[in-house]
Amino acid sequence: MSSVLYAQAYPAEFYIYTKMAKLSKESVAGYAAGITTGVTYGLNPLFAVPLMRDGANVDTILFFRYFISVFILGGWLLVRGLSFKVSSKQLLRLSILGMLFAASSFCLFEAYRYIPSGLATTIVFLYPVLVAIIMVFMKVYPTWQVWLAIIMTFIGVIILCRTDSPQTFQWSGVALAVSSALAYAMFIVIVNRSRRLRTVPNTLLTFYALLAGSLCFFIHILTAGHPLIQGISGWTSWTNLVCLAILPTIISTATLAASTRLIGATKASVLGVFEPVTAILVGALAFGESITVNIIIGIALTMAAIVFMIASSKPAK
Repeated sequence: MSSVLYAQAYPAEFYIYTKMAKLSKESVAGYAAGITTGVTYGLNPLFAVPLMRDGANVDTILFFRYFISVFILGGWLLVRGLSFKVSSKQLLRLSILGMLFAASSFCLFEAYRYIPSGLATTIVFLYPVLVAIIMVFMKVYPTWQVWLAIIMTFIGVIILCRTDSPQTFQWSGVALAVSSALAYAMFIVIVNRSRRLRTVPNTLLTFYALLAGSLCFFIHILTAGHPLIQGISGWTSWTNLVCLAILPTIISTATLAASTRLIGATKASVLGVFEPVTAILVGALAFGESITVNIIIGIALTMAAIVFMIASSKPAK
């Protein structure tokens, strides 16, 4: 079918296709990385909840998650012959990133103890709004299209977490989830705005951020007096830890850094809507939670918001 006939038969689809075709390669890569970030980070409950049900404490889970990630990334950097060198000022900022990412993970996992995992991950999606607000204070103003996409996705997420029956949860879990969102938002803004980190490759940035995070959890385990491998036994537990290290940690952190640098902090954060969507689907498929009409409507609305934001983006000149 020729482009003219296609445009006549499917005008809406043709408009989106032509808009996407005009985007730069960097923008396409940035959107793809942002979607990957959301999907992989949304897999947290799939591997974390079984570990917590088996009696593993949050510090132990997160320490091994980060430590295994550092081991894998460090080995990859060595095999590739890449340099680990960073300046002292860069190392300081990378350490701050690590502490923020660790704080976000810790608060999210602790929230799982008080509220359902899908709801906790849904509340964490407050972070695009927080990113946009922080960027405004830094005199970086999102376009009205991006603001509309944020509002649409936020409404979609609220619909996602609604159920047909009253939801029982503790406000401490909500506070922890909001704290996780704030730490995550600050991580994104620093990656986007720090001039000293612009020369640090994404893989190296991820390595040092996760190394700092693993040290935070190791110190916390020592000071709290928790057994290092409490609740970790058998191949199932270690498989879950390795999956946590690879999918929602290495891949998610690296693609988040890439997306933030390529399309900006606000747009990258909006793509994080794939986190609660993935978490909801994980809850349905892995933990037997039902998929309601609200979930279908919420997913449809959030996907429409993402398509609108991408289609309305100005092509690079």
